[in-house]
Amino acid sequence: MNRLLSATGSALARYLSAPSHCAPVRPPSNLQQLKAGIRPGDVLLVEGRSRFSSAIKYLTHSVWSHAALYVGPLEGSVPQDEDSPCFVEADVMEGVRAVGFAEFAGYNVRLCRPIALRTDDIPHVVAEARGRIGHRYDLRNIIDLLRYLLPTPPVPGRWRRRMLALGSGDPTRAICSSLIAHSFQAVHYPILPRIEASRFDDANCTACQREQWHIRHSSLFVPADFDLSPYFAIVKPEADAALDYRALPWASVQGTEHAMARQDGVSARLDIRG
Repeated sequence: MNRLLSATGSALARYLSAPSHCAPVRPPSNLQQLKAGIRPGDVLLVEGRSRFSSAIKYLTHSVWSHAALYVGPLEGSVPQDEDSPCFVEADVMEGVRAVGFAEFAGYNVRLCRPIALRTDDIPHVVAEARGRIGHRYDLRNIIDLLRYLLPTPPVPGRWRRRMLALGSGDPTRAICSSLIAHSFQAVHYPILPRIEASRFDDANCTACQREQWHIRHSSLFVPADFDLSPYFAIVKPEADAALDYRALPWASVQGTEHAMARQDGVSARLDIRG
C-alpha cells in the first residue's frame, strides 16, 4: 500500500509541477540588480507558472505562488556564480533544498526584507532554514497534493486559505512559505500575528486591557503574507535613484497619443455596451 501511495503521489506531483497555460502578470525581473541588493534574511517571492502555482494564486488571491529565503552563499560555493546555492526553498519533488539565482531566471520576483530584525537574530533564522535542507515531502499523503489538483476549486473565499493547511501539517510537507515562516518564528519575529485584547485587573486599574500576541501555525502562511505583512518592507533593487526619466527612449509623443486615443475609444465602446 505504501508503494502504491508513493507512486500515485509522485505521479500527481509531476503533473502539478508541469507548466500551466496561465501567462504571468508581469515581465521577468532583473536578477543582476536583485543580486546587488539582496541580504541574508530577505524573502524572495516568485510568480510561478506551474499548475501548483495556478492553484496557490487562486487560493491566496495573489500573483505570488512561491517563496525562498536568501541565506547567502553556502560553504564551498562561489559567491558570483548564479548556480551556486544561496537560497533555501521547499519543492514538492525535491523537498527542502538550496538553489542559486539561476533557479529564478525568467520569473517575476519581489524582495521582502524584515524590518528591524536584529543583526544577531539573522544567523538564527538562516540556520533554522539551512537545518531543514534535505527534508522531503511524504508523497504518500495524497491529500496534500489533491488540494492543488483543481486550480480554481469552487469554495468560498474565507475557506481558501484553510485548504492550504489540509493534510499532515508536518512542516516538511508544507508549502514553501511554511518553511520560511517557521524560521522567522523561531526567533519570535512577527509576520502576521494574531493580536487579541486580554482583560486584567490590578490595584490601580479595574477591567484594564492589554494586547497579547499569538503565533499562528506555520502551515497557515502563504507567500503573499510576506508581501502583506507590515513587518516586511518591499525592496526594489531595480529602482534607480539616479533615474533620468527625460532621457528614456520614449516613443514619439504623437504616435503614443494616437495609440492611447484608439485604446480609450475601444474602452469607451466596451463601457457603453456593458
